Amino acid sequence: MKVTLTKTARKEIGKIIKDNTKLEDNEQTYLRVGVRGGGCSGFSYILDLTGNLKDNDQIVSEQDGIKVICDPKSLLYIDGTEIDFRDEVMGRGFVFENPNATASCGCGSSFAV
Repeated sequence: MKVTLTKTARKEIGKIIKDNTKLEDNEQTYLRVGVRGGGCSGFSYILDLTGNLKDNDQIVSEQDGIKVICDPKSLLYIDGTEIDFRDEVMGRGFVFENPNATASCGCGSSFAV
């Protein structure tokens, strides 16, 4: 089970951690990835930086020192997902390439399975 980050996403996450002294002070900062019900396609993605692990969190990957954590229920929906960061004319943000999604909305922040 795995969620991966592209080089561009890792660079942006590193920059966010560096710019946020509260996060930088933590011994370890984790990228929490998950899903919740809602959004225009049924589920929406969650991204959060945290210094704390919850009881059911699993480390699903580690790349360039960034540990990606996820709860088991969310992982059922996002296993194999690649997260990228794009900075384009129409906007900037994280983009999810989820092989489990059968449909997604135009904004890319929600999906259906």
